[in-house]
Amino acid sequence: MKRRMLPVGLSVAWTLALNLGLAGFALGEQDVAPKIDTGDTAWIIMSSALVLCMTLPGLALFYGGLVRSKNVLGTIMHSAVILCVISLVWILLGYSLAFGPDKGGIIGGLEWVGLQGVGLEPSTTYATTIPHQVFMVFQMMFAAITVALITGSIAERMKFKALLLFAVLWSLLIYSPLAHWVWGGGWLAQLGALDFAGGAVVHISSGFGALVCAIMVGKRKGFGAEPMPPHNLPMTVLGTGLLWFGWFGFNAGSALGANGVAAAAFVATHTAAAAGGLSWMAAEWVHRGKPTVLGILSGMIAGLATVTPGAGFLGPISAMLIGFLAGTLCYLAVVWKMRFGYDDSLDVVGIHGVGGFTGILATGLFASIGAQGLFFGNPGLFGIQVVLALVTLAFSVVGTFVILKIVDLTVGLRVTPQEEEIGLDLSQHSERGYS
Repeated sequence: MKRRMLPVGLSVAWTLALNLGLAGFALGEQDVAPKIDTGDTAWIIMSSALVLCMTLPGLALFYGGLVRSKNVLGTIMHSAVILCVISLVWILLGYSLAFGPDKGGIIGGLEWVGLQGVGLEPSTTYATTIPHQVFMVFQMMFAAITVALITGSIAERMKFKALLLFAVLWSLLIYSPLAHWVWGGGWLAQLGALDFAGGAVVHISSGFGALVCAIMVGKRKGFGAEPMPPHNLPMTVLGTGLLWFGWFGFNAGSALGANGVAAAAFVATHTAAAAGGLSWMAAEWVHRGKPTVLGILSGMIAGLATVTPGAGFLGPISAMLIGFLAGTLCYLAVVWKMRFGYDDSLDVVGIHGVGGFTGILATGLFASIGAQGLFFGNPGLFGIQVVLALVTLAFSVVGTFVILKIVDLTVGLRVTPQEEEIGLDLSQHSERGYS
């Protein structure tokens, strides 16, 4: 009976396969077109909101608490206005330059200007299980916070109109090309460089761009001669908590789906932040004799920044080691800034620049999920990561210098000494943070 049924079964199977094949041929691309996954879509929409929360209110409160009381609103305003400006710039031109059809590995084309061709169906190139516009808005939040991070280096002394012009130019001329090189199919992506959620594109670029800003805008009046302590550390604690909260969307959302990679990134993110906070606290305790609240907060952010480029490629123990390394190295970088003599008001260079650079290299050492680094048998990846880190640093430094020159020649970079003395709240916005 079984022998007689076998040919019949094969015949039925062949008929079904033939019919399905002909149906697929008739349907063409409709049968293989990307399909929206509701779980992935919900997670990336939520992640976009989490990254928005990092900029406003997270970064706004983190930076706002660290400046003097006469500059609290001016500093918060930086994050608020950059979120608005870069969102529109991204829709009009930035997204197309960063993720539009590749042009020689250098830049995206102009086919998607004004979001032409960026609809509600999945992209055939990026994130094929979510609507294209969801991917676009997720990337928009990265573009906004990257520019906002830089403002910590020029807090309390940059003209507001200069900040606006700088933000637009830097986003288009620095951020968008870098995003294309690494995430948009550009030459660094073709080389095999790994940057899961922005160690190079976000943190190295903003951190070393901030160094150029701090030097070219100049030191705050009285810097080094009079104390300039944070005016409201509880505000900074709140901002740090919101940044850590939002960073789960920043890193785990970069898996572009509700999947195992997102879970690995989520765990790595939390682990590195905890290790970074404790490592900075220990280094400060040994060096200065007492641990501080600002120290452990800074270490948390350092751990988060440093694990970002490898979050989806790392196991928990590797993330912990990277967090410990981040807290110590970034603390040393902040201590040494006084020896170099530049006024990076809120330690953007030491935390984000050094943290991002360290994280990119550490990814080349510790990657073990989906890609293998040096410690897991692939020394070639480390060399590629060195290229990624150095190229990003050089491009951001040179590009930021040129942009600041343009801004200085057109509207000027810095407020007058009198305006700086009374504070940005009154001189730039005619408001007071506190009565």
